[in-house]
Amino acid sequence: MKTVIFHNPKCGKSRAALILLKEQNQDVEIVEYLKDVITEKDIKKLLTILNLKPIQIIRVKEEVFKEFKNKELTDAQYIELMLKFPILIERPIVIKGNKAVIGRPPQLILDIL
Repeated sequence: MKTVIFHNPKCGKSRAALILLKEQNQDVEIVEYLKDVITEKDIKKLLTILNLKPIQIIRVKEEVFKEFKNKELTDAQYIELMLKFPILIERPIVIKGNKAVIGRPPQLILDIL
């Protein structure tokens, strides 16, 4: 069974998570969500597996989020923002089977392997 990582190669935590997965001899599928197209279905699946609300996987300190910071948005609107601005999606997100975790810190990944 592959271990999937939603990865940003420019992010130190994401790179560390990928190294950790390779050290654990995982068969890794890398999804570079800033380059690859991520769909609404993908985000909803991530949220379901993580058991989180959309706001909980948004990087609220990103520049593009500043104009939305003090607004009350629906879950659907947060998902729409992530589709429009994938940089807002927290990283790395690692999925193994029916378990997932945000790898911050990367050691949290060990809990799902």
